[in-house]
Amino acid sequence: MLGPYRDVLSRPGALAFSSAGVIARLPMSMVGIGIVLMIEALYDSYGLAGSVSAAYVLAQAVCSPQLSRLVDLHGQARVMRPAVTVSASALVALIACALAGAPVWSLYATAVLVGATVGSFGALVRARWSHVVADPRALHTAYSLESALDELVFVVGPILATTLATAVAPAAGLVVPVVGMLLGGFWFLAQRRTQPPPHPREELTAPDGTPVRRRSVMRSWGMVVLAVVFVAMGAIFGATDVSTVAFAEEAGRAGLAGVILAVFACGSLISGLLYGARHWASPLWRRFAIGMVALALGASLFVLVDSMAMLAVVMFVAGFAIAPTLINGNALVQELVPRERLTEGLTWVGTSLGVGVSIGSWVAGLLIDRQGSHGGYLVVVAAAVLAVVAVLCSLRTLRAGTAAAVPAPGTDAAAATTRLGDADAEADGLAAAEDGAAPRGDARR
Repeated sequence: MLGPYRDVLSRPGALAFSSAGVIARLPMSMVGIGIVLMIEALYDSYGLAGSVSAAYVLAQAVCSPQLSRLVDLHGQARVMRPAVTVSASALVALIACALAGAPVWSLYATAVLVGATVGSFGALVRARWSHVVADPRALHTAYSLESALDELVFVVGPILATTLATAVAPAAGLVVPVVGMLLGGFWFLAQRRTQPPPHPREELTAPDGTPVRRRSVMRSWGMVVLAVVFVAMGAIFGATDVSTVAFAEEAGRAGLAGVILAVFACGSLISGLLYGARHWASPLWRRFAIGMVALALGASLFVLVDSMAMLAVVMFVAGFAIAPTLINGNALVQELVPRERLTEGLTWVGTSLGVGVSIGSWVAGLLIDRQGSHGGYLVVVAAAVLAVVAVLCSLRTLRAGTAAAVPAPGTDAAAATTRLGDADAEADGLAAAEDGAAPRGDARR
């Protein structure tokens, strides 16, 4: 099973940038729950804690795609070095405001600034893999590895954040993310050899010579579908995090909340490694749909939980469907956006997940204040139903998008590769200008 992973990590520079990416991604599993734990302890309100955390995630969702667009245009290091500096500074300011008992508006302001500048290192790492690896099977393994590492981050992060916040100080859980941003972020950005080349903006013109604006990757219906499904999926995760913290506190075992969340991620970590070690012949869109249904079925079991032990079992079972679904979702982005816009495309699905996390944590926080932890788990079930409905109603769109990316028999893969986004541009009468300004053939696909 480990052979494919050894192969991809043996590529020049791969182990170094993947390792740095793990440290740089620690904030994604620690900042949200760290904010919840700190503010609930200092201000005694799950509702406020969930809404500040939601403000952070929403700011990330709005601004990360714009940062990624700049990354595609100017390069990773040039854009993200100042962004990481600002984000780490703002997180320190958030901690200071909370400890000083500052007005609530200051919590929201600093949380928004953190989210607006934190970016998406998961997308940056995957963009590097797409640049370094040419073989589609190896790229599948690399993406699976990164999804497994994401889950490793979610195994370690919540435990560390919860332990520090409950055993040391309420704000201690946010100190490690600051270190991760600075240490991992700058180590990753210092590795120029594996950095994808920037794609400077080129002026596009319609067939009649009229200048036109560069299209957003969200002009693709396939990307819209993925964004909607990932929002619903994120709501499952966000509501689960807040509800689990509340459930553990109700059971008098608040310190175990991070352990239980780690079990959730551990199931995903194992399934991700198993999934990535095998090459799958079934259509990508079908595997994505099956994974989403499996995740929803697992999430629906939360309403039956009545003990910490049972919660751990349900978490592990539900977590087993996470990594394969995320792997397939990120792989679908490869089929739906042009290569020179890959970082932006990957960031859109990542931030859509973040929007869902913020919505789920906010709504769950409100219901927990009124009904207890089981009210939060009802939000998990509702989000799971929404996710399944969204993906099942959009199978034709996803199937069309992946079919458009399959090279025609007997043709060169680089010349035959197309995107659903190209079909959108053609409908607008702009395909000729787009192809002339930025050729999209790429044997990596």
